[in-house]
Amino acid sequence: MAKPRAPKASRFPGAKPSSKPAQGLPDRETLLRFIREAGETNKADIARTFGLKGADRKALREMLLSLEADGSLGRRGRRGLAQAGALPPVGVVDIVERDPDGELLVRLAKGGDDIPLVRLAPERDMVGGAPGLGDRLLVRFERLESGELEARLIRRIGASAHRILGVIRKARRETRVEPVDRRTKESLVIPEGEALELRDGDLVLAQVGVSDRRYGPKRGKILEVVGREDQPRAASLIAIHSHGIPTGFSDEAEAEAEAAEPPTLAGREDLRDLPLITIDPADARDHDDAVYAHPDDAADNAGGCVVWVAIADVAAYVRPGSALDKEAREKGNSVYFPDRVEPMLPERLSNGLCSLRFGENRACLAVRMVFDAQGRKRSHKFVRGLMRSAAKLSYEQAQAAIDGTPDETTGPLLETILKPLWAAYRIMLKGREARSPLAIESLERRIIINREGEVASIQPRASLEAHRLIEEMMVQANVCAAESLEAKRTALVYRIHDQPSAEKLQALGEFLGTLGIPWTKGEAPRTERFNRLLAETRESPHADIINEVVLRSQMQAIYSTENIGHYGLNLQRYAHFTSPIRRYADLVVHRGLIRALGFGDDGLTERDMAQMKDTAERITLAERRAMAAERDATDRYIAAFLADRVGAEFPGRITGVTRFGLFVRLDETGADGLVPISRLGGEFFIHDDRMHALVGERSGDRWPLGMRVDVRLVEATPVTGGLLFDMLSEPAPPDATAPRPRLGAIRRKPGAVDAKRRGGPPKGVRKGKRR
Repeated sequence: MAKPRAPKASRFPGAKPSSKPAQGLPDRETLLRFIREAGETNKADIARTFGLKGADRKALREMLLSLEADGSLGRRGRRGLAQAGALPPVGVVDIVERDPDGELLVRLAKGGDDIPLVRLAPERDMVGGAPGLGDRLLVRFERLESGELEARLIRRIGASAHRILGVIRKARRETRVEPVDRRTKESLVIPEGEALELRDGDLVLAQVGVSDRRYGPKRGKILEVVGREDQPRAASLIAIHSHGIPTGFSDEAEAEAEAAEPPTLAGREDLRDLPLITIDPADARDHDDAVYAHPDDAADNAGGCVVWVAIADVAAYVRPGSALDKEAREKGNSVYFPDRVEPMLPERLSNGLCSLRFGENRACLAVRMVFDAQGRKRSHKFVRGLMRSAAKLSYEQAQAAIDGTPDETTGPLLETILKPLWAAYRIMLKGREARSPLAIESLERRIIINREGEVASIQPRASLEAHRLIEEMMVQANVCAAESLEAKRTALVYRIHDQPSAEKLQALGEFLGTLGIPWTKGEAPRTERFNRLLAETRESPHADIINEVVLRSQMQAIYSTENIGHYGLNLQRYAHFTSPIRRYADLVVHRGLIRALGFGDDGLTERDMAQMKDTAERITLAERRAMAAERDATDRYIAAFLADRVGAEFPGRITGVTRFGLFVRLDETGADGLVPISRLGGEFFIHDDRMHALVGERSGDRWPLGMRVDVRLVEATPVTGGLLFDMLSEPAPPDATAPRPRLGAIRRKPGAVDAKRRGGPPKGVRKGKRR
């Protein structure tokens, strides 16, 4: 069973958790105390906490309006409420001015007028220069002993809130910057004198200026020309700049990497006789991990096995407090685009001394794990060693050898290395199946780039048993790392994954009910319950949509110093250890093991441990930033690939249902595009969020999530990554058993067409009246 969630700390800085409030309409002081301790909340959360229904909810609304009117409460966004002047523990801010002493002052980006200006604390170890006026930052608010509030920088958020990455568009009378971000609709006008050196199609970073006109576009100033929109590699260039991905390394960090020397046996265990091998993608340039397995010859472990996992010893080269360390922490992780990698470490390390190259001595941290015949781990032991890879294989090579077609490289390894590895995996698989981690299916695509930097093809990413073998061995090594650090009471960064929220489970249950599939409310959301649902519906016509909705009901994994377990893997403790070349979290865990197990003087420092919570927050946000940049670059590459196929017809599946249209994923490429609601026919459509469908108000015809459809490509815009489709299929017929859609839905005005808009409802979409 999954480990129960630990109680969550208050979101308000310095607040102490209180006992569960009494049920019933609270008085004014009780309500204010609850909001103060929550930090930020909304009317629905308050009503749910105090068990309010009917007339009490109306009374609560009136009380909240009164508190807002007298200045006790302030608004946070559209629905949020907080104590007037209150700040969250962590927030997004803009630098808005300097005080008379030259200190920078920040204001909460989505705060109300009641939010005070807060001084930005000086940052001694700033990477990439100090922030300035107009920059947008993520900060932590802390109260000093003097009582003054201070904002401490966590990281910059992409480009400045007052900067735009865009493309130069020249017309006869003016030069404009058109934003590459689909969510940004406002272009900038560049003064005539500054536009002379610019060319149509230049990719530029522009500063938003102050308009001297009441109406019309704002003026802008060109800060940098970063490339051309017609460059084959523009997609990743745009993603890097628009998401603020740190690039390159300082001269100091490069010098430290170049000064690194090959490892020796000093202070290490000699593992060079172990035939450890690397199994990676065919185009991999860095090799974090190597594996080896053999039967356990212990008399008390009949049918068991021994598995070795060796990981590059990055901590030996990236020392705490060094330039390499500061920049790796700022980057958080490597970022992978179809055409390039923005690495966390310089190439001298990432593809050199820290890569477990075939036939070369390499420093490593290795774990020896012993499993019994049922796949249960009996013991493990870490060593700091010196290894030499016995082979470099691709996933496809290893799988082909096991499947009976070895090549000249894998043939000699088949009996002595590969078959024992697979035998160990079959044993470990028993333990995995007993654990029952989530088994959600997700089809991934791989973009193939040719030598000119253009998309040659888009192919499904193979899912081989070789992938699952390496994955399970890495998972178990990660578990061992967490267990060893906990046993030694050493600080660590966990990889945690919370169980689905009650709201998401309720929405899932309501949706399954519309399909006639039972889902008992109140039952614990165990992973095996989800797996059983997926298995029982795998052959049904609803398989795709159920898989999609189950996936969307899950939370996102994060890094944290507080352990609540990993729900998806169904593990009580888990810490990333196996990829220190490309993830800073793993490097922190390596240092923890070095300190805890007495492997040297280059382990965790007191400062590392003091800032562990901050590090966990930083690298979680860096991971989110990398994922968004990678996704955007992929969208742009696919749009470029499809740009010359406008007018072509494609089969696909509805993967998103919104108030303004349908998102359709194409079978051929995995590309996602929008069918605006204005292109679905001549009637009003209602967004039914319970059924995940658009429903015709008059006909009852439905466009449900997961439905197979045919679409025609109307527009492909490589610079934004946008795809626009026309719907060719007919909607599904009315479902007589389905309940009527919820009130307050969005409708479409018949005949309205707006193919150009992005990032919001097309023209003609308006709110419907309550029925």
